[in-house]
Amino acid sequence: MLATFVIGLREGLEAALIVGIIAAFLRKNNTGLRAMWLGVALAVILSVAVGVGLHLVEQALPQARQEGMEAAIGCLAVVFVTGMIFWMNRYAAGMKRSLEAEAAQALGRGSAYALAGMAFLAVLREGFETSVFLLATFSAAQSAFTAAAGAVIGLLVAVVIGWGIYAGGVRINLSRFFRVTGLFLILVAAGLVITSLRAAHEAGWLNAGQQSTVDLSWLVAPGTVQSALITGVLGIPADPRRIEMIGWLAYLIPVTLCVLWPASRRPTPRLAAWLRLAIAAALGMVALALATLYPNPHTQLVPQVPLVTGRASAGSPAGTAQLSPASDGSPVLTVSLDGARATALPLSDKAGRPTEHDGVAALVWVFTDTSFPSNIQPDLTLDQVAALAGGRIPVGLSRARNPGPFAADWSITHSTRVWIADGVLLDAADRAVVVVTLSGGGLQTPRSFSVSDGAIPRPVAGWWVSPAYRDHAIAGVNALAAARDQHGFWARQVPVALAAVALLLAAFAGRTLIRLRCDPEAVTSTSTPGSDRQPVGPHQGARNAAT
Repeated sequence: MLATFVIGLREGLEAALIVGIIAAFLRKNNTGLRAMWLGVALAVILSVAVGVGLHLVEQALPQARQEGMEAAIGCLAVVFVTGMIFWMNRYAAGMKRSLEAEAAQALGRGSAYALAGMAFLAVLREGFETSVFLLATFSAAQSAFTAAAGAVIGLLVAVVIGWGIYAGGVRINLSRFFRVTGLFLILVAAGLVITSLRAAHEAGWLNAGQQSTVDLSWLVAPGTVQSALITGVLGIPADPRRIEMIGWLAYLIPVTLCVLWPASRRPTPRLAAWLRLAIAAALGMVALALATLYPNPHTQLVPQVPLVTGRASAGSPAGTAQLSPASDGSPVLTVSLDGARATALPLSDKAGRPTEHDGVAALVWVFTDTSFPSNIQPDLTLDQVAALAGGRIPVGLSRARNPGPFAADWSITHSTRVWIADGVLLDAADRAVVVVTLSGGGLQTPRSFSVSDGAIPRPVAGWWVSPAYRDHAIAGVNALAAARDQHGFWARQVPVALAAVALLLAAFAGRTLIRLRCDPEAVTSTSTPGSDRQPVGPHQGARNAAT
């Protein structure tokens, strides 16, 4: 509630000041206020519509997209509030003079629509910023009702103060007011940085830097005053992650220093330009170091993968498997069973099918082989048939009519499946299906039955990768995916962002140095606080265009 109250108070007071200055100027010039109030009303309606529309769109999206939209709105709110803090701290003293000059121009043109448009754009700017900032704050608030109540109370107080300033009964130090509230909003915006980064992670956009840092659950227990202040107002969760703490500090420290730095100790325009160039060079070096020196993730392959067989969960040793590249570069799985010849299974990319195995995205290959051995057990008694069938006589046989012995023809079908993920043998298994066809022993026609898994002879039984290796391989592949996310973020995305900031700083510094070289008085006069010439910068240009 406190955060939304300050947001509503500050943004509302800024809009009220703009409207009050325009109204006082018009009253002094004996001009009606109808056109101005028309512009203000339209701006308020449109600002509310923007906020409600964004909220409805967010609620209509699936959960993951809702988190993504919250992250985007949070980032936009941080940009808005930061620009507003810097602009108001720098240009609050000349705001009245600038607005009166623009109102005089509108009156000179004799157009009521110009005055209405001037008030409309001025209030719309503040209203749109307020809608976005409040919507982002509501998403992070513990109670939407109290957050909304704080915003409404703040706006009402701002209207009362603005009317008092217009009527002449209220006098406040605007410079000090905007400085104090600006410092508070810096803390709120830093909390929105954390909230946006967490929403980006929940949306699946940011998976790097999710390691836990500190446990604040002892400090921000639900229902306590500390929880309401730290979590509800400042947006700091009980379990901040590493990337969230980095983002919080990266925003809080430089912005606070820029706002609190004394005006008397600020560097000259030329020195400030060279400082920007130095910072840009440092950021470029950091970006280059991250892009080139951050370690590349890789896996350590196990040369011999143990295979097991048997009915026990762990199984008994059956041999080994080895994954190696063929002459054409495609992998080959060589299966070496105890007492048998090694078998090579070619794993071409065309034959592999995408699948998911134990939660890991992988490729699976399926091999089927059928053989008809004649040397296992060519003759079977009825009791042996019952033992092979799992302890019961197969359907179609009876002791009275079919006493045996029987001639046995064996058919063995091996189905082998191999799973590979990121070049690592994730899992492999071979299942044998044994069918015995009986003839003679009182049978008029041949009868077939499937041998139960527990009765399949050892040389014929299937095999599978050791469960201990499979668990180790799955953990390794998941760790590799996490390491790749870390690498993509720290070695690619962060360097690109740092390089963009460095280029922006260098461009601003270069522009200042060029202007100083062409006209040494230009930058000095426009940078002197309280001078008659109003500074024109990137924020001022946008503000003047809006007003």
